[in-house]
This record gives sequence, structure tokens and C-alpha cells, in this order.
Amino acid sequence: MATIRAVSTVAFPTPQDAESAFYEALEAGDFEAMMQVWAEDEEPVCVHPGGVRICGYEQVRQSWAQILSSGQRMKVRLSDAVRVQGMMVSVHNLHEFITVEGEAQESHPVATTNVYLRTGAGWRMVVHHASVVPQGVRPPERAVEAPKILH
Repeated sequence: MATIRAVSTVAFPTPQDAESAFYEALEAGDFEAMMQVWAEDEEPVCVHPGGVRICGYEQVRQSWAQILSSGQRMKVRLSDAVRVQGMMVSVHNLHEFITVEGEAQESHPVATTNVYLRTGAGWRMVVHHASVVPQGVRPPERAVEAPKILH
């Protein structure tokens, strides 16, 4: 039996807008807002920390429905973002630090890669891959490079 989906009416003009909407939906536990971020016409891929690779819109949808239906609310702090953007694709690599409501301690870092694709409906997520950084390992501080000047 085919699943009927509502057509997304939200347009994200930049990949950063799509990324902000993704994390806002995650923190709010808002399933519908979460799915507005994902590309429906592509073959999205999602890997949750410690999980298997999930391929396809319906499977990604089911995984987020399960996660967000738990009722647990999270706060997510992002750091160390590295972004590479072209005309049609944007790759964001960053660290997530998650605090679950009711817990005092922030999680160990999660190394995350988010990939956004420019579609006819604006920027949409096509990949979210999150892996827990092994215990005892802290992400190295990023060196600040001097600006490159061409003469």
C-alpha cells in the first residue's frame, strides 16, 4: 500500500536555512517540520549514531517518526562546522553536543556530516550521517588559518 505524503510547501533559500530548520525540528521534537527538510524526490540516506544505514524517503521518515515520538526533548549545541558549497550541493561537517531534557550532562561529541541538495523546492537534506566520537577522544581544536591573499 502506498503512503500518501503532503507536498512540502516550505522553501529553504540556503543550505544554512535548511540546516537550522533541521536542528530546530530535532530540538522541538516536531516530526512534520523535520520531514520538511528532507528531499522527497531523491534517495536520502540517514545514519543515526550507532545505527545502520537507512536508505529511501519512507525509511528515513519511519526512523525519525520513531525517534521523535519518544517524547524526549533535546538541546543541540553545534561546533567546528566546516562547509563546502557548490551551486547544487552543500556538505556540512560538524560536531553535535546533545543534552537530553532532564539530564545534567552534555553528550560526548557526535561527528556529523549533513549534505544538502538544491532542488526545485529550495535546499533539501539528502544525507545525515552521525557517528559518536569514541570515549576519551576530544575533537582537536581547529587551527585558525591566516586569510589567503592573492597578489
